[in-house]
Amino acid sequence: MQVRAQQGDTVDQLVNRHLGQTAGLVEQTLLLNPSLANHGPILPVGLLVTLPENTKQAQAAQPVQLWD
Repeated sequence: MQVRAQQGDTVDQLVNRHLGQTAGLVEQTLLLNPSLANHGPILPVGLLVTLPENTKQAQAAQPVQLWD
C-alpha cells in the first residue's frame, strides 16, 4: 500500500494512522523505503511512502517480560 505524507507527519504517525499500530511496522516501513530516513524526522508533505501489506507478522510478536 502506498500513502502520501501529510503536513508534520513522522513515520510513526503515518504508520499508525493507516495501519492502526506501530509495533514492528515502522521497522518494516523503513526497510521498504531505504531513503526514507534521509528526509529527517518530519516527512515532506506529499512524499509517497510504501507501507507493509502483511500486518500479521507484527501481531504475532511475543510480549517482552521484564521479570520471570
